Amino acid sequence: MSDTMFRLDGKVAVITGAATGLGAATAVALARAGAHVAVSDKPAESLQETSAKAGQHGHRVFEFDMDVRDLEQIRAGIAAVASEFGHVDILVNNAGINRPSPALEVTAENWDDHFNTNIKGGFFCAQEVAKLMIPRGWGRIIFISSQSGLIGIPGQPVYCSTKGAVIQLTRTLGVEWAKHGITVNSIAPTFVETNLTRKRLQNPEFLSFVLGKIPCGKLAMPEDVAAAVVYLASEEAGMVNAATLPVDGGWTAW
Repeated sequence: MSDTMFRLDGKVAVITGAATGLGAATAVALARAGAHVAVSDKPAESLQETSAKAGQHGHRVFEFDMDVRDLEQIRAGIAAVASEFGHVDILVNNAGINRPSPALEVTAENWDDHFNTNIKGGFFCAQEVAKLMIPRGWGRIIFISSQSGLIGIPGQPVYCSTKGAVIQLTRTLGVEWAKHGITVNSIAPTFVETNLTRKRLQNPEFLSFVLGKIPCGKLAMPEDVAAAVVYLASEEAGMVNAATLPVDGGWTAW
């Protein structure tokens, strides 16, 4: 074990959904730990702020458009990163959506949008990156799941289903790719105030429900999740594989 723990000097990290929220915080944290970062989001999203903050740490930052619902964009995006850096060491599958709807009101479109973004897109990003990692015998793939993949949340049956699927995918890929020196893990945060959650958390009744479920009595911060990513991406986490790490203040321990 090195004297300086959790350093990622010289590693190349790809972060999806990096324009705002957890993805942006993760890009900055990985850069702070020494990684070069390749940040992506849908073509309509600006990565300028994320790149500026990550770039303050003196490492290379590469921006590219990639809608994870489009397999051709995934292939082109990962190929662009490989061309820019020569390899990929870390993938953070952060891109996701959450459009709550009571079960009786869920539409086929809502269902497909969630599964195409939260699970299908993440899988094919991992598949494409694994092709680059396997020949090199080292890699870290980290999915951003949710505590909603471990418990039920009223009003979001589809989101919970996708995040549970992410956890099972994490287990399966972790077992399958371990022999290649790749670890696959996921992080299950509690509620973080982001663009996906802000409207619901502004409802006093819903906020009271959420805080009443978190033993420490507060929401998570994007930086809390980003710190967990840095740990799982590090050499020191080499024996952590096919696992899901809750960053939930204790909610799932009830």
